[in-house]
Amino acid sequence: MLPSPLIFLSAGEASGDAYGAALITALRKRLPQAAFTGLGGRQMEQAGQQRVVKAEDVAVMGLTEILRHIPSIYAGYRKLVSSIRSRRPDVAVLIDFPDVNFRLAKHLRRAGVPVVWFVSPQLWAWKRGRLRWVQQRVDKMLVIFPFEETFYRNRGVDAEFVGHPLAETLSAAQEATQPATQTHESGLPAVSPHSARLAYAAQYHLDPAKTWIALLPGSRWKEIHANLPTLHELAMSDLISGAAAHTTFNGNTTLQPPNPAAYTHYEFLLPVASTIESRALQQYIEELNAEHLKYFGPEASTLRLTLVPDATEALFHARASVVASGTATVLAALVGNPFVVVYRVSALTFALARRLVQYPEELQARRDLDGNLPVSMVNLIAQHRLVPELLQERFTAANVATALGTLLNQGPERERQIHGLKEVRQRLILDDDDTSAWHRTPIERVADAATRLLPASPDLVEPHK
Repeated sequence: MLPSPLIFLSAGEASGDAYGAALITALRKRLPQAAFTGLGGRQMEQAGQQRVVKAEDVAVMGLTEILRHIPSIYAGYRKLVSSIRSRRPDVAVLIDFPDVNFRLAKHLRRAGVPVVWFVSPQLWAWKRGRLRWVQQRVDKMLVIFPFEETFYRNRGVDAEFVGHPLAETLSAAQEATQPATQTHESGLPAVSPHSARLAYAAQYHLDPAKTWIALLPGSRWKEIHANLPTLHELAMSDLISGAAAHTTFNGNTTLQPPNPAAYTHYEFLLPVASTIESRALQQYIEELNAEHLKYFGPEASTLRLTLVPDATEALFHARASVVASGTATVLAALVGNPFVVVYRVSALTFALARRLVQYPEELQARRDLDGNLPVSMVNLIAQHRLVPELLQERFTAANVATALGTLLNQGPERERQIHGLKEVRQRLILDDDDTSAWHRTPIERVADAATRLLPASPDLVEPHK
């Protein structure tokens, strides 16, 4: 029995940081004396990881962005390799982040360290040649989307669908009666969908009589700079149209309403990702407001996007949402909030992606009229274009407004998407036929796999119910 195993974890993005922190919590229940090291974010550090490299120092996005950050990424990578050599871990759990984790897996394999990979890289979409790295370097692949298990097993990889952590957490939250500040047993935050609309409105100074739209432009500054200006323009068009409808002319001069924001139809909720500083985001919004003063009247300076701390709660309360392609689209689907997918990257990144992305036969995905394959994970799980996708030049305020229109009004399109999102949600929850005394969440299943791969597995300690 290992009295104090050393467990290496590597996660380089916000979602991976949350999963990693939850996993550390779950492993501590089984292995109270375990030590945790590797690459992680602030949440993993708070859970007990001794970070060799900080995730916020190496997390970038897109092909061109990675090229610009190669020196800092490589320096962090070398520190991690050195730590593996100087203090050999007993088991490693790599969470997504393939550009770094595949290379770490090579060194872990050379050191004889068993490797669990949680949250599959999208090899089914592109860089299919890396599949051999999974076959050679990964002992157990744990996937969170059902079609991935079939993809890997058909190619000789020991893969297991464990369910999506967000699906498990939100399913439990919908049944919960505890306050929103409590935590679900998976270690991820549980937000009650039943918090009253009036209480939420009072907390964030919202008008409960207006229609609320959630805007999720991304969790990195690069994404926010690419996506938020267009979403800001969407909100600005509502402000301008509301002000214009209540502008009068007395024969000599035009009289605008003293408070244009009072005449808008919508209010916009902007959840702030844990990777973004609220004050910096508010300052950026004010800069966008000032930019619009060049084209509109002084009413442009009154535009308010309401910053809120929790995306899940915002989606529960919003009538519909606009979501940047990524993990947040899965969150919106799990909440059941009708939404439009948007995204914009550099022209080079998009051109290369169009050329390189090829889905396997397990994914019966078709190209749209522009020749683009679906990018939203929700559409891939649904096996059809359940949610609209507005990419690159098609991502305009006018197009977003048009796509949102059918989702905001009660009608067949809104009902169709809500029904489809429910089916997606059901596919992401693993039916638990386990006869053990305690229910295993996706995070618990990852902890099980890591514990089983320890050289001399300690007795499994049953988590507290």
